[in-house]
Amino acid sequence: MKFFLISDNTDTQMGMRLAGIEGVVVHTAQEVQTALDDASQNKDIAIVLITKKLIDLCHDKIYERKLTSQSPLIVEIPDRHATSNISDTISGYVAQAVGIKL
Repeated sequence: MKFFLISDNTDTQMGMRLAGIEGVVVHTAQEVQTALDDASQNKDIAIVLITKKLIDLCHDKIYERKLTSQSPLIVEIPDRHATSNISDTISGYVAQAVGIKL
């Protein structure tokens, strides 16, 4: 089982590539959808990492897929545009998952 990265910049892609994770760099919602479809077709890919900027670009489509599809697992990761305050990020994840703002 492999990871796959869908990123909006080459810096994130190069960093993940050093860790052995292949991926693509995309910039439009259509490119994100195509890359996600391609990754879903590959049965070796178990986890798809997508940068926050791309999640924000096509939020509804990605979350619909997260709710209806069993594989691959889609995980949002911060990129160079993200804030450095990790507690705000964790609180946001909890609020999104549980529906309660901390």
